[in-house]
Amino acid sequence: QVQLAESGGGSVQPGGSLRLSCTPSGFDYRGACIGWFRQAPGKEREEVAFRDSMENTKYAESVKGRFTISEDNAKNTLYLQMNGLKPEDSAMYYCAANFGTKGIIATGGCPSQMRDWGEGTLVTVTA
Repeated sequence: QVQLAESGGGSVQPGGSLRLSCTPSGFDYRGACIGWFRQAPGKEREEVAFRDSMENTKYAESVKGRFTISEDNAKNTLYLQMNGLKPEDSAMYYCAANFGTKGIIATGGCPSQMRDWGEGTLVTVTA
């Protein structure tokens, strides 16, 4: 089973920045649909940002222009740089992946059937 190690959450003021990381063990992230969901208390889980095996990315409208996925091949790690954070970004962020999938963003196949999940990292944005 693939494990996704997450880190990078924390508490910041509005307008601040955080960088989340997600490192899969035993599988190259480049062969996956991989990214982040988030869930705030009392709210449904929502998609945030994803990268597919074609190296394309997808962002939720609410984070476009503020969040950016980057990667470090040597470390087999994906990052989510979050700038201009708002209180409404406060949530538990989960890295999730579907390794070996042929699903891509362009055809709606990513994210889909995410089989592997990290334990989550908490992001709190408050004055």
